[in-house]
Amino acid sequence: MYLNNNVTEFILLGLTQDPVKKKIVFVTFLLFYLGTLVGNLLILTTIKTSHALGSPMYFFLFYLSLSDPCLSTSIAPRIIVDSLLKKTTISFSECIIQVFTAHFFGCLEIFILILMAVDRYVAICKPLHYTTIMNHRVCSGLVVVAWVGSCVHSLTQIFLALSLPFCGPNVIDHYFCDLQPLLKLVCADTYVINLLLVSNSGAICTLSFVILMFSYVIILHSLRNHSAEGRRKALSTCISHIIVVILFFGPCIFIYTRPAITFPVDKTIAVFYTIGTPLLNPLIYTLRNAEVKNAMRRLWSKKLISDD
Repeated sequence: MYLNNNVTEFILLGLTQDPVKKKIVFVTFLLFYLGTLVGNLLILTTIKTSHALGSPMYFFLFYLSLSDPCLSTSIAPRIIVDSLLKKTTISFSECIIQVFTAHFFGCLEIFILILMAVDRYVAICKPLHYTTIMNHRVCSGLVVVAWVGSCVHSLTQIFLALSLPFCGPNVIDHYFCDLQPLLKLVCADTYVINLLLVSNSGAICTLSFVILMFSYVIILHSLRNHSAEGRRKALSTCISHIIVVILFFGPCIFIYTRPAITFPVDKTIAVFYTIGTPLLNPLIYTLRNAEVKNAMRRLWSKKLISDD
């Protein structure tokens, strides 16, 4: 492991170097970040205070809404601050921390999405055994496994990052630290490291996406045996999940499943899963879910009554 690197800090080029465009980036990302915090906090509060949202689906949605703002917080504040500065630098240790947090909460979101798909599969395909299979103890255990798995994945990323020998160039053509742009600065052969990266992040993204889409195909196929009302409700829930899966996994697969080649469009695509998805998740799950909307209305009504 290369611990004696000559590079102690990196220069982040960000999304743009144009002063006018940087102001646009500042306003846009500030609004996106605030929207992410408010939206996910509203869902967290609603699920925590509503007895009607006690099913496993909302138990998992709670942790999805917890991981979303954490993922956004690991990246968005620095983009917002950096867009106000002429030269943006990040220390080596801060870069490593950002790699860990971004991959930890990104991986946690992937695992939670898988758990939500498993929950929908059991609820729709095994309705008579749903409460037995998806009891609170099982759901809690699955979430713990998701957290541990995310930690293992992130520690692997840190091990790979610390094994990279940086000898001089320190300009990262990106708006946050990640292994792909870091590989361009390495003064050694990165073939093996890239294989490990693809087999880690790339495999997690691709296999998870295939598992999720396959599970939803099975779920949608099984809806033939349900009543019209049951099909409508299940279809609405599944479509919400599928939209989230495509928006999150599409960019991730594009970034993490190819050789160590970076494109100018990578930075724009990365915005979708680092900033876009955490912002859209609350909108998708509230606008397409009558139970969540009703619970939010009741929460708002209680607040108005208590204020009076």
